[in-house]
Amino acid sequence: MYEAFLESISKSKWQKFQPSRRSGVLVPLFSLYSQNSIGCGEFSDLKLLIDWCQKTKLSIIQLLPLNDTGFNFFPYDAQSTFALDSMYLSLKNIEGVDVKSFSNELEALIKKYPLNTPKVNYEIKSDKLNILWKMFESAERKLPLEFDVFLKENKFWVEDYAMFKVLKEVNQESCWEDWEPEQRNRGKDILNQVKTKYRLSIVFHQWLQWQASLQLEKVKSYAQEKDVLIMGDLPLLVSRDSADVWSYQSYFKLNYAGGAPPDMHFSNGQRWGMPPYNWDAIREHEFDYVKEKLKYAEKFYHLFRIDHAIGLFRIWSIPISEPVETEGVNGKFDPIHEMDWEAQGRELLSLIVDSTEMLPCAEDLGLVPQCSFEVLEEFGIPGMDIQRWKKDWGGSYDFSQSEGYRKNSIATLSNHDLSNLLAWWEYEAGCLDETLIQNICKKRKFDFEEVVFKLFQRESGGHEKLSWNERIISSEKIAVELGVSSLESKELEEVYLSSYQEKQKFLKLLDLKEIITKKDYSDLVKKAIKEIHRADSVFCVLSMLDWLLLDLKYFEGDYWDYRINIPGTIRPDNWSLKLPISLEQLLKLSLNSIIEDVVISADRVAPSSVIDKP
Repeated sequence: MYEAFLESISKSKWQKFQPSRRSGVLVPLFSLYSQNSIGCGEFSDLKLLIDWCQKTKLSIIQLLPLNDTGFNFFPYDAQSTFALDSMYLSLKNIEGVDVKSFSNELEALIKKYPLNTPKVNYEIKSDKLNILWKMFESAERKLPLEFDVFLKENKFWVEDYAMFKVLKEVNQESCWEDWEPEQRNRGKDILNQVKTKYRLSIVFHQWLQWQASLQLEKVKSYAQEKDVLIMGDLPLLVSRDSADVWSYQSYFKLNYAGGAPPDMHFSNGQRWGMPPYNWDAIREHEFDYVKEKLKYAEKFYHLFRIDHAIGLFRIWSIPISEPVETEGVNGKFDPIHEMDWEAQGRELLSLIVDSTEMLPCAEDLGLVPQCSFEVLEEFGIPGMDIQRWKKDWGGSYDFSQSEGYRKNSIATLSNHDLSNLLAWWEYEAGCLDETLIQNICKKRKFDFEEVVFKLFQRESGGHEKLSWNERIISSEKIAVELGVSSLESKELEEVYLSSYQEKQKFLKLLDLKEIITKKDYSDLVKKAIKEIHRADSVFCVLSMLDWLLLDLKYFEGDYWDYRINIPGTIRPDNWSLKLPISLEQLLKLSLNSIIEDVVISADRVAPSSVIDKP
């Protein structure tokens, strides 16, 4: 069924573990915890997750980015695309340190940060760093040869990263663009002074990265023993306030901010803030930045997800002079001309495939250029197909059956930026975002409140969703109700067709009755999970939250609250959700047998011993 992958440009990657149907789980490390964790998930906890995957026949673990975010804790806005976040270090497994001598401090930390809380308390990072500094001081005079080897192998980034971290501390964590000119512009004299004056602090940050590398490399080895693949997440862009941008300023277009154009889901577009790449400058240096990044990530992952992979073809670029309030509305694509998109995407994907043994996977959501689909298929790179968005667009708008999914895709119900299945069902299915309708009204000079009164009803729940009024039984009815021409109501008719009777169409896909109540939610979840596993997609990876919905007792209150992130918002709840159970409890769940049955029934049990053992 997937023989074409062995003839694709990525064939050497597929040969490593065979192009077979697999199932997996998506979970952020910060959401996990075990009896050995302190405050949040740690690298070593992934071994228990691997055990759970082996138990349930899942064979892919997809993680969110593990890069150092400083103290902002936005995984996709990291201070480095190389460095790992020291927050995830297991303090009980630090190499070359007498950990027992710190037992009292570790116990105090465990008491201060109880694990059974719904959200991560990110103050844990500062407290961990304080103890790690003391551990480092106890070991600094007898650092092993392996540490020097680590520094030599990672010379491209690790020294600059460590100096960046020290200068951030010296400058009270301010952005590097606000530092003194000598520091900002990396003057040779000032850098030499920093190396001398803050030698020990620089070595400390390098030592943290060595420790993190050791711990995560052991996780990859353990996964290989258990025939589980680890999928890392390598964001395309990096924070403007990062070691990468400070170290290689010419590699970035600092007059622009990356984002996404307006679409149905984000009617004002998005402005992420990270600078787009200056590919011409990177090309002049033989793409060293890309190659080194992949070389380092390969130590930890078997596959990797390219976040916003369509940005390899073209990136939505917003002038930094543009007011923040306009979000992503006033941007432009880079390259400007569509004729150049495919050539750039081909060049960069060829570079990526040739520079690593990992299999690339592409997050190709949003407004995707047609050339992206064609190139990903030719390269044998899986994209993303999400059940709620897989429809017969422009036709019946029915949900896609299994054959409607690309073979070169990862099928899923949701991801970290989306609501879980039941939150979607309760608040989003069949509904539209108020901001989307406001923008359509603004464009057409309609009175928004009048349009809402005539066409919609506001949904309860406080999530700014609109559902269609019962009397709007056809798209033609919209023009009649508003007293306008069909040309003027075109955009409203288009969103009508995409959302009207969406719940009924979803139930039809699952072969469920048209009226469903909360007591039927278990059937809805089971059938949706079984249906997505039928997809022709080579991989099917569900979020841990969607897997846990197989037993609703683990969810208290509003399903909407069980989500990782709401894009386009800055909320204290973003990037902080913990799972409602520990990893030890996860291993004992009765629903594990249900998951195993789903995987077996869908013929997604991966062949054993197809990846090299450590």
